[in-house]
Amino acid sequence: MAADLLVRSVRPLGGDLADLHIRHGRITAEPPPPGIPVLDGGGRIALPGLVEAHTHLDKSLLGLPWHRNAVGPRLLDKIENERRVRQALPIDPRRQSELQARLSVGHGSTFIRSHVDVDTECGTAGIEGVMATREALADLVDIDLVAFPQSGLLVRPGTLALLEQALRLGAETVGGLDPCAIDRDPKGHLDAVFGLAERFGRGVDIHLHEPGEMGAFSMELIIERTRALGMAGRVVVSHAFCLGMPDAAVVDPLVAALAEAGIAVMTTGPASRPAPPVKRLMEAGVVVCAGSDGIRDTWGPYGNADMLERAMLVGLRNNLRRDDELALALDVVTTGGARALGIRDYGRAPGCAGDLVLVAAETAAEAVAQRPGGRTVVKRGRVVARDGALTVT
Repeated sequence: MAADLLVRSVRPLGGDLADLHIRHGRITAEPPPPGIPVLDGGGRIALPGLVEAHTHLDKSLLGLPWHRNAVGPRLLDKIENERRVRQALPIDPRRQSELQARLSVGHGSTFIRSHVDVDTECGTAGIEGVMATREALADLVDIDLVAFPQSGLLVRPGTLALLEQALRLGAETVGGLDPCAIDRDPKGHLDAVFGLAERFGRGVDIHLHEPGEMGAFSMELIIERTRALGMAGRVVVSHAFCLGMPDAAVVDPLVAALAEAGIAVMTTGPASRPAPPVKRLMEAGVVVCAGSDGIRDTWGPYGNADMLERAMLVGLRNNLRRDDELALALDVVTTGGARALGIRDYGRAPGCAGDLVLVAAETAAEAVAQRPGGRTVVKRGRVVARDGALTVT
């Protein structure tokens, strides 16, 4: 629902005091008419709505009793454990996705990309559940769905047909996962993923946990297909741990090729794995975004859906300390996220969507470093959260 609103006395991105006029849900340079609803910004910083570029709304355990995590260390251990727990616990994708989405909105996210499991056990139930949440919360947040073969694609026959079904239901993006390590057939896996993307006219977002030379090989194949199909600006590689390896002779050509091919990189700023070098990528022209990944799920107990905190974690992981470097950390959860996900009309210019988050900070760098609470969130000109609590039921 679009609305009219005059946001008084805010400092866009920490700049000079200004008023922002939102008309029919979009920022406009027109003078505000008499009687328009007014939101007093009180000198707070106005950021464009935060972008949660990578999470899993369908399988959070928010609201459920504490889950004792005893999962093994391997990726396959976590995938298999998740399938077992999903059958034992009342994980309703509709309920769980709404709980997490509401938490995200309270922290200032106005756009969420969710990877949703599609496999031969759960079918498309997760897609249908998160789609119901998307419809229910359409006035609060935009939700983009990735049909994600978490348990593997070729190793679980029937999954490819289910991914196609998910796209027909309304998923916007084709997901992929570790073409070498999980499916053990990188050509077959990527042919299937990019084949669906080409047939349905969708983008691609691939989880690439593969380390070192293995991950670099998969990355090269992703770059080749992106170029061949003319998909610049429509492909994201999530995690991309291989870009964190120390061998510059391998990493530097990959970074240059990613920039030339128009492929974005998503990072969570991981503490325990090699991480993509954010500053180096951005200097090369690669679009970088960030996400929370799993939030209190069977993989781990962490996460709170606060993208300013995620920007801080990305900054810590990449040793971003100066104010101009903290601006890079803020970019990955704002403009970088919007560019990576193809969000149109994003920002503060006239014609952009009236999505804002007001933060009590002196500078944008402080907003990242200190993550002040008590935020006010505006979606298409409508106040949807105050002091972190939703104002819309």
